[in-house]
Amino acid sequence: MPAQPRDRCYRGRFAPSPTGPLHFGSLIAAVGSFADARAAGGVWLVRMDDLDRTREVPGTADAILRALERFGLHWDQSVCYQSRRTDRYAAALEQLRRQGLTYPCGCSRREIAAAGRAGPEGPIYPGTCRNGLPRNRQARAERLRVSDTPIALEDQIHGLVQQCLAADVGDFVLRRADGIHAYQLAVVVDDAEQRISHVVRGADLMLSTPRQVYLQQLLGLPRPAYAHLPLALDAHGRKLSKSLAAAPVDPADPVPALLRAWRFLGQPSLPEWPGSAAQFWQLAVPRWCLARVPRQPALPAASAR
Repeated sequence: MPAQPRDRCYRGRFAPSPTGPLHFGSLIAAVGSFADARAAGGVWLVRMDDLDRTREVPGTADAILRALERFGLHWDQSVCYQSRRTDRYAAALEQLRRQGLTYPCGCSRREIAAAGRAGPEGPIYPGTCRNGLPRNRQARAERLRVSDTPIALEDQIHGLVQQCLAADVGDFVLRRADGIHAYQLAVVVDDAEQRISHVVRGADLMLSTPRQVYLQQLLGLPRPAYAHLPLALDAHGRKLSKSLAAAPVDPADPVPALLRAWRFLGQPSLPEWPGSAAQFWQLAVPRWCLARVPRQPALPAASAR
């Protein structure tokens, strides 16, 4: 049964992609967001980031939900599926179109990489189609015009995060060439509609947060508080979900993985070894302290057991 929150002012969420089973890196994000919500007496939601159906592994969404339950990570409202919300994303995109903030783009990824500069997250779009499609070029994607005014936010773990989208990213995609709405647009719409007040997630998404803040400003949506957790890396310094080391955690024996995630997040030792996931959370939630979370992973995931 879902836990009964004490204070509904705090609303957090966990948004896995159903491209594979729950692994240790995803568990860290789930544990951090759940613990922060429960310590605040708030609501914790689960949202499936399943917009890209071509990457989805059949049955994985249900398997992730079953694993979360075995780990004692019980959500408070119905699970949200992004694949069922495309009308909301289309409406937000139309709002931006009416403001003259989007334009069609006919560039391929290869062309952008060849023509642009390299930024923190890949090639920076050089603005080829900003003033109109080049001759004999058909639209592929739809991009958002960005400003050269720096976007700043205060991350609860990393402190000040600042980015100039024009210099560091360029005009970014809102609707892909295959017609799928981009993650940046979908997550902003969903967080606002679900009234998410706190986003606790992996640090791999920190550099995309200024784009989300910019979209929130343009769409007149509230900005949640952000905290970006350290990533679990393999022995080669790769994020687990990008490496062969992304082995699934064992829902049949949840306590060892929960304790590993708890230690990885810099939290204090528990007074006793919990005999179940439920007991783990009874001991852990009162001791949760976001200020103890390290900015960088202390150990590769293979050594963090």
